[in-house]
Amino acid sequence: MARLARLAGVLPLVGAVATAAALTGAAVFTVSETGCADAGRYVQHANGVVELVGSCVGKQDFPGAPAHEAAGSGDQGNSARALRP
Repeated sequence: MARLARLAGVLPLVGAVATAAALTGAAVFTVSETGCADAGRYVQHANGVVELVGSCVGKQDFPGAPAHEAAGSGDQGNSARALRP
């Protein structure tokens, strides 16, 4: 009976470790198979802005940011100030 209780306590740990190993393997495989020759690098400018230089990702891969309305126009109920607690 004690062995069964010990096995029941260890089984979730073994399952969690196996799942973590599988997810890590999938992530490594995905990154290695991207086919990107230039992995890119991060460069920090003098003004503190960090920029990704190089890589296989370009501006066309990201959707555009929504256009902001001019200050004082539009529905004030959706402003950031209205969302603060």
